[in-house]
Formats: sequence, C-alpha cells, structure tokens
Amino acid sequence: MSMLHASQVNDRTRVSTTPTTGGIMRWVIIATLPGLATMTFFFGLGVISNVLLAAAFGLGFEALILRLRQRPLHPALNDASAVLTGVLLGASLPPASPWWLIGVGMLAAIVVAKQLYGGLGHNPFNPAMVGYALLLVSFPTYMTLWSSPQPLWPDALWSQITGSVSLEQIDSLSGATPLDAFKHKGDGLSASQFWASQPLPSGTLNAWQWIAIAWLAGGSLLLAKRIISWHIPASMLSSMLVIATLLYLFDPSHFASPLLHLLTGAAIFGAFFIATDPVSAATSQRGKLIYGAGIGVLVMLIRTWGGYPDAVAFAVLLMNLCVPLLDLYTIPRPAGAQPAADKERS
Repeated sequence: MSMLHASQVNDRTRVSTTPTTGGIMRWVIIATLPGLATMTFFFGLGVISNVLLAAAFGLGFEALILRLRQRPLHPALNDASAVLTGVLLGASLPPASPWWLIGVGMLAAIVVAKQLYGGLGHNPFNPAMVGYALLLVSFPTYMTLWSSPQPLWPDALWSQITGSVSLEQIDSLSGATPLDAFKHKGDGLSASQFWASQPLPSGTLNAWQWIAIAWLAGGSLLLAKRIISWHIPASMLSSMLVIATLLYLFDPSHFASPLLHLLTGAAIFGAFFIATDPVSAATSQRGKLIYGAGIGVLVMLIRTWGGYPDAVAFAVLLMNLCVPLLDLYTIPRPAGAQPAADKERS
C-alpha cells in the first residue's frame, strides 16, 4: 500500500470522510511495526538498517525530483508516502542489504515508478514492488541472501551494510528460506524425505511463521481502522489456499502444504500491505475480489511452475496491468449506462 489518495481509501465512487493522506500513511507505517519488530527479533538489526536507509533514500529522491519539477517540497514530503514505500521495500529485502542495493531499488520505486508517472496517485504500478522486482532481476544473488535466525547484532553487520564484505563471505552467513529450500529439493526427493533431512537451520521455519503472524496482526489493525477493506486480502489468500490445497491433495509428496505457502513467504505481508494499494489496485468491491484472487492464482502458478520461490511482487505487478480493465467493467454505473469500451464500439 505504497500510495494512497485520501479520496481512494474506499471505492472511488464513494465520497470519503477519512483522515488526510499523511494520516493514513502513518497508520500504515504503524501497522508494519509488529512485522518489523518480529523480523528484527529473529534476523537482527539488519532489518532496521534496511528500512532506515530505504526511507532516507526515498525522501532524498522525492525531494530531488520535486525540485527538478519545480514543485513544492513540503506537501509531498509531509504525506509520508516516500517513507512508507521505503518501509515496504526495506522489509522485503534480505536483512543488512548493502546501501547501494537499497539505493538502486528506491531510485526505481520513487523516480521511475512514482514521479515519472506524475507523482502520488498517478502510478499504475506499486512503486515498492517495481523496485523489488528490478533488484530481483538485476541482482539475484544479493536478493537471495536470507540468513538463518541471527542475534540482534549479527556478525559482519556493518560490513554488509557498507558493502565492504565480499559476496562469498555473505553467502557463507546466509541460507535458503523455507519456500526456496522446498522449491529446489529436487524431484527425486519426496516432501516427507525433505523435511526428515532437516534442510533448514534450527529455528528458521518457526521464525518465518511468527513473522507471518506478526504481519497478520498489523493487517488486522488496518482492517480495524478501515484503512483497507477485506476484499483483496481475503480473495488473495483464499485463492492461494484453494490452489495449494488441491495441489497438496493431488500429490502431497511433491507439492508444498497450504500452510507452508501461507506462513513462510510474503503471502500475508503482500495481501495486507502490498496488494491493497488503492492507487494501483482495483477500486470497486467486485474488482477488488477479482484483483486479489488473480494475485493469489499468479503467486501459486509462479511458485509451483515458475523460476521464483515466492513471486508476490511479480503477481502484484501483473495484476496492476489488469486494473484499468477491471475498473472499466466493475465500477458501478447508473442504470442503463454502458462501459466506455461498449460506447466506443457502438
């Protein structure tokens, strides 16, 4: 939920009396705190360094582009949208990512995905996920360096942040996520054999499950404050659950369990904090249900048969492309009115 219009918190067809854009952004940032705190508990202060660096880069790039566009700085910087984009991107990156990697991601998120489209409210794609997808495609090695559970101050923390430690040294300190490990287990190994071999460092699976629960707590706060509606999270997670269950029932020795899909990747985080961006997401209730379900289906297709173990970012960006069509046919119209596309054909 990287960009918000105060008038777009609910459907665009509804007159809204919600708080200011800045107030909404700050509530979303507050809602990320349980997830960030839990990630920090398990993976150390590298999580906080990611978020702080990304937020700083976001404010800096936002100010620079606004100056170049000769726009006032205060309204845009005060709405906290750049900070929120930094928080979401920083939370998506492996802990203690090097500063330059975060800078490149925020350059893509703020300058390319947001400001080049006209700024807040005009971006067709989720800015944080544009930055993440660019980094994943351009620097795949750095983007897969997730560590096993770490102390609060991990070894080589400062060296990793400054980029002075070699990639080989970082790789020796990192390990696969549960989804990544399961995806690359090989066809000759059944699921029961895979888990019996204890493929993950002690506490890794438990850590990711607690992190997912923490994101769920933050998402519940957004629902309670009516910052987001239930439609996108519910339809996204439900479609994932249905497909994962069918695959698991068909061949439990080959496909991951539904709980692994829901509780060890970015599914909960993506459902409540990424997919619900009302600028780049569908706006009608029916459109939101289709949009969220589409994200869930794409996530499962990519996770199961694609090259990426998580795929939330790519699924969100692909469904962003479908939003104009969804809005065209699902936003309520006066009785007897035709969609614009039908009017053009007639």
